Amino acid sequence: MTTTGTHQTQISADPDVPLIRIVREFDAPPEKVFQAHTDPALVAQWLGPRRHTMVIDHYDCRTGGSYRYLHVSDGNEFGFHGSFHEVRPPSLIVQTFTFEGYPDGVSLERLVLEPIGAGRTRLTATSLVDSFAARDAILASGMEGGLREGHERLDELLAG
Repeated sequence: MTTTGTHQTQISADPDVPLIRIVREFDAPPEKVFQAHTDPALVAQWLGPRRHTMVIDHYDCRTGGSYRYLHVSDGNEFGFHGSFHEVRPPSLIVQTFTFEGYPDGVSLERLVLEPIGAGRTRLTATSLVDSFAARDAILASGMEGGLREGHERLDELLAG
C-alpha cells in the first residue's frame, strides 16, 4: 500500500485478483464530491496531473452514457474513453476505462462515495484489469503521482 498527500490517498494492489484499490477522504459531503465526478465542467478542473490540460470530447455521466477526453501537454495528447455502466447519485459510479495508447486494455472501475460524518466523504475506488501484469504496469506507470495531484486539485475545487 502507498500513502500520499495530506488527506492520505491510499493505493493498494489486491494479492488475489488484478485489482487496484484507492481510498481517499474529502472535506465535503458525498453530493458535492459526486457532482465533481459527474459534471464535465467540474471534472475538467481536477482530473489528472497539473501539467496537463484536460479537453473533453464528450462526457455523459449517466447509466448507459459514455465519455472521451484528452490530457494535453507539451504538444502531446493522451486519450481516454469508456462507458458508464451504472450511475447512482450520490454514491456510485461504475464505468469502463481505456487508455487509447493501449486500446486492447480495458478496466472496470467502481467508485463508491459514503458519508463519514461532519460533512466529509470517503471515496473507495477499485479498478479491475485483465491480468496481474497489466495491473503492475499501471502501478509502475506513474499513475500514483497523477492521482495524488488530481485529488489535491479536487480538494481545492471542493473548498471553493
